[in-house]
Order: sequence, then C-alpha cells, then structure tokens
Amino acid sequence: MIDIGLTKLALIGVVALVVVGPEKLPTVARMAGSLFGRAQRYINEVKSEVSREIELEELRKMQQDVQEAASDIEQSIARSVSDTKDSLHAAWNDSSVGGADSFNVEQLAVKAKSFRKKKLARTSAIPAWYKQQSGQKARVLSGAARVAKYRPAGQNKASGSFFS
Repeated sequence: MIDIGLTKLALIGVVALVVVGPEKLPTVARMAGSLFGRAQRYINEVKSEVSREIELEELRKMQQDVQEAASDIEQSIARSVSDTKDSLHAAWNDSSVGGADSFNVEQLAVKAKSFRKKKLARTSAIPAWYKQQSGQKARVLSGAARVAKYRPAGQNKASGSFFS
C-alpha cells in the first residue's frame, strides 16, 4: 500500500488547511473519513467474495474428484461382479454337460454307501471280532466289572467276612 509517514501527514494537513480553510476543514475531514471507510468496506467485500469464489471452485473440484473416484469404484465393482457371474455361468454350464456332475454323483454314492456301512457297524449285531478289527468297542464295562475282571489272582472276593 501507500507508505505514509508522520511528516507526510503533517504536510498534507498544512496544505489542506491552507487550501480549504480553517472553518471547512472539519467537514472535509469527516467526509474524507467516511469515503475512506466506504472504500475499505468495498475492498473487504470484494476480497471476501473472491475468497468465497476460490473456495467454491476448490469444493467443485473436490466434488468432481470424489465423483470420479466413486464412478471408478462402481465400474470396478461392476466388472468384478460380471466376471464372477461369467465364471459361475461357465462353471455351471461345464458341470451340467456331464463330466463333473457325474463324478460328483459317483462320489456321493460312495460316501453314502460308506456312511451306511459305518452306521450298521455301530448299531447292528456285528460280530465282536469285526468290531475289534474296525476299532469299535464290543461292549462297555462298568467300573465294578473292570475291577472284578482285572483283579489279581491271589485275591478273592469273599476272602473273609467282616464279622468273622
């Protein structure tokens, strides 16, 4: 801005006093002050409007960037979904031709047969030797039965009575 020092202000005041005169100087000073205030307000309004326009332009650019990013993401998701859909359709069509589908049916039949065999081995009257060979228990012993079965040979159950 304009660099005005104290000596320059004093010189302007003396010239104004000589040119305008002492009786009109206060009125001219008031008018000059009000015009200077209006000019400052106008400049401040212009500055604020310019800054608002700059911010608005930045926000528009940011909005455009976000919209581009969102559309890119949307397109990539759409591509992924369509690729997945195409691969599922291709897999479905390949399996319905008969190659993989018949293989799966055969595997399921073998599994079902194996399951039925295992269920029969658990629930039906199968010989104990087969159950021992397949790793299943033939029967369950209670605790007292195990003690009686595995008691050492020197001890008898009724070796002596308590009252005798």
